[in-house]
Amino acid sequence: YKGRIVAKGYLQHPGIDYSETFAPTAKWAALRAILALAALEDLHLESVDISSAYLNGDLDEDVYMHQPEGFEQGGPDYVCKLRKSLYGLKQAGRMWHQKLDSVFAEIGFHRVRCDHAIWVWSKGDTRVIIPVFVDDMTIVSKSADDVTWVKSELRKRFKLCDLGPTSFLLGVEMKRDHYKRTLTLSQRQYILDLLRRFGFEHCAPVTTPMGEGKLSKSQCPSTDDEKAYMASVPYVQCTGALMYLAVATRPDIAYAVGALCRFNSNPGVAHWKAVKHLFRYLSGTIDYVLTYAPSPSLSSPPELFDSFCDADHAGHADSGKSTSGMIIRMGTGAISWASRLQSIIALSTTEAEYVSAVSAGQEIIWLRNLLSEFGYKFSGPSTLRIDNQSALSVAKNPEHHGRMKHLDLRFYWLRDMVESGLIRLEYIPTASMPADLCTKPLGRLKVAEARSMMGLFLSS
Repeated sequence: YKGRIVAKGYLQHPGIDYSETFAPTAKWAALRAILALAALEDLHLESVDISSAYLNGDLDEDVYMHQPEGFEQGGPDYVCKLRKSLYGLKQAGRMWHQKLDSVFAEIGFHRVRCDHAIWVWSKGDTRVIIPVFVDDMTIVSKSADDVTWVKSELRKRFKLCDLGPTSFLLGVEMKRDHYKRTLTLSQRQYILDLLRRFGFEHCAPVTTPMGEGKLSKSQCPSTDDEKAYMASVPYVQCTGALMYLAVATRPDIAYAVGALCRFNSNPGVAHWKAVKHLFRYLSGTIDYVLTYAPSPSLSSPPELFDSFCDADHAGHADSGKSTSGMIIRMGTGAISWASRLQSIIALSTTEAEYVSAVSAGQEIIWLRNLLSEFGYKFSGPSTLRIDNQSALSVAKNPEHHGRMKHLDLRFYWLRDMVESGLIRLEYIPTASMPADLCTKPLGRLKVAEARSMMGLFLSS
């Protein structure tokens, strides 16, 4: 049997027992970018786990704790002064991160500015990239000797568990084919668990994430019977569990989950039917995996990643706001995606598409900076593909001034990026736009096309 002393962090007082509590974790987009690079360049991927990670952190503040029951020394008036960041302390995560950063600095790594939970070591053409999620580390390198060296250096400073080649990452199953240079991410078991948990394991599958028709507040419960029925169904639990899928490996359900979560505070029967429809879609697509494999770039000369953005003008039934959709793809698979309501009410399709392009441009610049810190060079601009000619013109030049003059100054940032040569805009037809699925419900054929353009394929 094992026991762990846990501090009563809920009794801590800000400014006395702790000041800062923030501790970063690696972002999913950065993790997927690293995994895609590992697939395309056939890099080694190995995982290690730090045992009792928080206990390695050194406390900055003076924190006192009652002695553990059954282990008192010196009488009941004596208390323990903590030297290490016990589990339960509000600042424990931050202290562990600082300790890890100092250890990596000793070894020769530098922390990535774009994501403070990723460290990079480089010497000549050799580099080692380590993303960290609390105590789970993934070591990525072209050289197996470098991976072994990093493990030995960490073992000198921490008690760690060597998990070998990465097969699971944050609950996501990972499979590789080194000969074909492919890597797949799957949450099949997670979906099976959800179907069993909420009673949908025998449901009939459907082919679209959402049915036709828009969800609105007018469909919220209006009678006592509807309120009583909705109080008996696990609506919020379902949408919360589905969110992890939409964030980690399933960009095809990003719009559906986002739309359903807007009614968490007061869901109606129609909203619950939409949740059941989404579970039926997942039941039919449970074997689809996010696949990273070499693919001809759409640009000439080839770029490290391909970017797409789209918008659905005035698609939100209650506010009239538009929905922005964005997909960034490396090789065959999406590494970053988004589906969210715009902060303003766009007065035209052009305006909605332009605002969406600004959000996509921000992600492009962040990704360029991230890959630059990994050691990759950019010889030219990154291409952003839009399926609206008018928005393309507005983003390049101050055209249609009379219809765009009311926009907030921050939306003109994209023109500066285009003029500076960091982003290049290009038109593609809607039929070739994968981000279309992130903005609105689509029919069966279009869902299948967009899903394949996102890199979701049946596992072999």
